[in-house]
Amino acid sequence: MAKNPVIYTKESLIEKLKEIVGMGWVRNARKGNHGGIGNTLEDLLHIKENNLPIPNAAEWELKAQRIFSGSLTTLFHIEPSPRAMRFVPQILLSKYGWAHKEAGKKYSKHEMSFRQTIHGKSRSDRGIYSNVVGGESRNFLVLK
Repeated sequence: MAKNPVIYTKESLIEKLKEIVGMGWVRNARKGNHGGIGNTLEDLLHIKENNLPIPNAAEWELKAQRIFSGSLTTLFHIEPSPRAMRFVPQILLSKYGWAHKEAGKKYSKHEMSFRQTIHGKSRSDRGIYSNVVGGESRNFLVLK
């Protein structure tokens, strides 16, 4: 666990990461933990663990992954704008959602879920894709 948190500048973060790379193979500090690789990196950087949707090293969000892993990396979770319109619960859940895995247990039996992993290579199986227009990332919903 991180004891004395450090605030990194871009330059000091790069230097510390180079130092960590120079250490070679490092034993996972959180054996059996799915996030153990990232937690080990946070420990080496003296960054306090959190699962908040905010950067964990000044303005940078650090991501770590096992070599040869085929798993996806989540950079962020976002709800489409304008949020005041409540687009996800009012439109996406009713049209594209499915029963939440805890529906009827932890939540009401009518609880719905909608999650979508998108990338810039092609549309997802639900017709959603990401596109960069004029330097700004935009997420689009394409109705089938």
